[in-house]
Amino acid sequence: MSFNLLLASSSPYRAELLKRLHIPFSQASPDIDETPLADETPQEYVLRLAKEKARALHTRHPDSWIIGSDQTCVIDGQPVGKAGTEEKALGQLKRVKGQKITFLTGLCLLSPAGDEYTLTEPFHVHFNDLSDEALKRYISIEQPLDCAGSFKVEGLGIALFSALEGRDMNALIGLPMIGLCELMRQAGLEPLALAEA
Repeated sequence: MSFNLLLASSSPYRAELLKRLHIPFSQASPDIDETPLADETPQEYVLRLAKEKARALHTRHPDSWIIGSDQTCVIDGQPVGKAGTEEKALGQLKRVKGQKITFLTGLCLLSPAGDEYTLTEPFHVHFNDLSDEALKRYISIEQPLDCAGSFKVEGLGIALFSALEGRDMNALIGLPMIGLCELMRQAGLEPLALAEA
């Protein structure tokens, strides 16, 4: 039996994480509207986008198991996404310095039959109270403009934090691997059985 796994993302960060499972996969970028809905909680927002990303590719890839994932940083109860510019990145980091901030990752595993296995993974980050100059230097060096929250925990971003709380730090990079393995098992798939040497 052939097994086709598709990552509904063009993110190189998510792809690097998924490679750790040694399961062959392909990638495709879903084209969805990521605008939050009125009165939508951050949890509802990331889970809806994860599902929509997977569903967007289902018609073109009907024989694939599709992984959809979306992440947001929650500041003052509102979802905050990628900064896009250095100015916005600085604004995001200035808002969170000295605080404990929650990051949420929605995850959906969509079967070829259309069954959805989902979860929302929280992860908490304690930011140091750094000067604006330190934050500007960080942004200049690492250019984390395509990351929710404006940092890369797998790089120099680790210097921004005083503590990390959660079961899977991979969630901060955009793909909660422990959760993904759980969803695969719920769907009757054993990651270790699918892994290639």
